[in-house]
Amino acid sequence: MNSEDSTPGRDITDPWLTDKVVSYTSGPEISFARDRDAILPNRDEAYLRIQFVRVFVRDQERSMRFFIEQLGFQLLFDVRFASGNRWIEVAPPDGTASLAIVLPAQESDEERLVGHSGAVTFLTEDVEAKYHEWSERGVQFALALQRPTFGGVYCQFEDPDGNTFVLAGFDEATRDIEAARQSHAEQLEAKKRADQELAIAKEVQFRLFPQHKPDLPMLDYAGVCVQARAVGGDYYDFLELSDNCVALVVGDISGKGIAAALLMANLQANLRSQHLFAGCRSDQLLNSVNQTLFQNSEAASYATLFFAQFDRDSERLQYANCGHVPAILLRSNGNVERLSPTCTVLGLFEAWNCVIAETYFGEGDVLALYTDGVTEAVNEAGEDFGESGLIDALRQNISAPAEKLAETVVRDVVRFSGSVQQDDITLIVAKRIGGQGTTDL
Repeated sequence: MNSEDSTPGRDITDPWLTDKVVSYTSGPEISFARDRDAILPNRDEAYLRIQFVRVFVRDQERSMRFFIEQLGFQLLFDVRFASGNRWIEVAPPDGTASLAIVLPAQESDEERLVGHSGAVTFLTEDVEAKYHEWSERGVQFALALQRPTFGGVYCQFEDPDGNTFVLAGFDEATRDIEAARQSHAEQLEAKKRADQELAIAKEVQFRLFPQHKPDLPMLDYAGVCVQARAVGGDYYDFLELSDNCVALVVGDISGKGIAAALLMANLQANLRSQHLFAGCRSDQLLNSVNQTLFQNSEAASYATLFFAQFDRDSERLQYANCGHVPAILLRSNGNVERLSPTCTVLGLFEAWNCVIAETYFGEGDVLALYTDGVTEAVNEAGEDFGESGLIDALRQNISAPAEKLAETVVRDVVRFSGSVQQDDITLIVAKRIGGQGTTDL
């Protein structure tokens, strides 16, 4: 109540407003009170519900035991304040409202309310069964089962302070409850099926990532993908183009979730099938992949892709950056080379031309291919991990083998972004090592 509405000369300052909490206990089933809330979408009016009804009692501990032990209610809150005040809320197993068990303020009009609650009514689908159950638990019924001519059944009971409560039921409510129960069961079953299907999709997509690496002397490499959802649109792969040539591929599909995962599977299938015929002609391979992707996807669907092809004989790195974030080439002398886009994205345009660039990949150099989920990871302060964060992480762990290096960098990104991962995080690290002997991959 606003002070302007108060009775002149009467102090109505609520002592609860300045009280301090000294202990707080929530019941083990507190989450059920949140989960059962019904939120209707597309409402013009503001959300409104009964939060709690106050019942004034003389002994909160005794009343709490009555509602929990005899009526089977659940504890929501038990809060103690510095002044000695205590706030207890309990609730029946169903519905959204709760009861606040409150002591009257001393020397106040509230004292006359003890034992005179306004007949709070509880609804059940079987009044008779609940009546007998509570009677056996010692609940005192002031009014036995009543069956009015208009239908239904009700009875009346009291708490230890004489507050009156009504237990009621009628056929329409029972039918509504049963219909709601059946609808809820159907929703749970649908969710269970959807979760199972999503788990299968996750396993299938995991199998789309490379399960082995072509063995190529002079190159130590590894890939990691941490998806933000059960399935995602990030993609990485290792393709054996010839005995002396391997391709490292990282892609990022437009969109999120199942749609992106399906397009990712399409891209992966095209690359793996068509590289068998293209060999080391990466421009021919990517032109063919773009054509297939364009024909088999929606108009607005596309993929960014970085395709890096290393030939051990020439020690050259040929690459096509198809609208992707620049790869990082960390030279052995500490310099950084960014491998920027050479052509546009895949699958968006029918007339598309692959442009190949080339650079030297010497002993001690480290190549990092990644998706924007790495550099655009955001912390709680709104700061990006950024390209500088990636370079720093690579430098700090550069002596580690490729697999360990990739895992460490990704772990740094996940730790930086905190509890909420906004996008898939995908990274390939390749280290150019010396000698012609095989590496331990």
